Amino acid sequence: MMLAVWVPLLLPFLAVPLARRLADALPPRAAAWTLAGSAAVLAGGTLCSLGLLAAAGVATVPLPIDERGARTGELARHRDVRTALLTPAHQFPTGGPLHPGRRAAVVDWARGRGGLVLEDDYDGEFRYDRQPVGALQGLDPERVVYLGSTSKSLSPALRLGWMVLPDHLVDRVLAAKGEREGWASALDQLTLAEFIDSGGYDRHVRRMRRQYRDRRDRLVAALAARAPHVEVSGIAAGLHAVLRLEPGTERSVLKAAAYRGLAVEGLADYRHPAIGEELMPAADGLVVGYATPPDHAYQAALAALCDILPPCG
Repeated sequence: MMLAVWVPLLLPFLAVPLARRLADALPPRAAAWTLAGSAAVLAGGTLCSLGLLAAAGVATVPLPIDERGARTGELARHRDVRTALLTPAHQFPTGGPLHPGRRAAVVDWARGRGGLVLEDDYDGEFRYDRQPVGALQGLDPERVVYLGSTSKSLSPALRLGWMVLPDHLVDRVLAAKGEREGWASALDQLTLAEFIDSGGYDRHVRRMRRQYRDRRDRLVAALAARAPHVEVSGIAAGLHAVLRLEPGTERSVLKAAAYRGLAVEGLADYRHPAIGEELMPAADGLVVGYATPPDHAYQAALAALCDILPPCG
């Protein structure tokens, strides 16, 4: 048996950490009670996530990331870890889906450990160059909790999201969540339900997918024309791209971006402080969200971005 539970959310644009969703849904002590033991988190996630989990009394262990996504085989090394927080559909911030072999491996780990996988369907609605990635939760609904929200598809101001829970967690999560919604109104929830039932939500997502794909293509074209030496990754889905920079240039590029009024972030901002170079070498880069600028300012923003990128070599 599974139950979908609505939770109130407030998620920042671009960086949408799973821990933030959970922390907004559950009080800190309740979160610690629900997440027994330590939690493995992506080594390339957000420091905000770490702070929220720490406030809930949950210790975190960094899980390295490579070109195939989270290195789920590392979970076996940590005997005290009972929970893994992942974004299998679109790794954040590096992009790309979790490799099929690793998807199966993390479910096997949860079964063997008696643990839990928290699956954040991050950017699952906005895919451009690939077929939809099936939910990890479908492999084992008793060991995977599926989380989603309307933060990207509609607005973070709605603070609406959901958890699809296995039967053995329903009572505990409902008790931790409480009977009253702290922020989300019943009217908003009923309006969203009608929007989904009428087909309006699906039409909206399809329309926005076309618009965001056009923005992504314009970003890639601008970089190809003015900075062809800069590698762009993580663009098959989502609302951001990662621009790889030469070693030692990230900080200076961020300063130049701030001077030009560009709100971009460096890869260093997403690195877990406990991850070692031997497990995941540091890399310089920019995390660029292309959904934020208004249409009339987008071309100017692209030009300013290309202006601040260091030359080849």
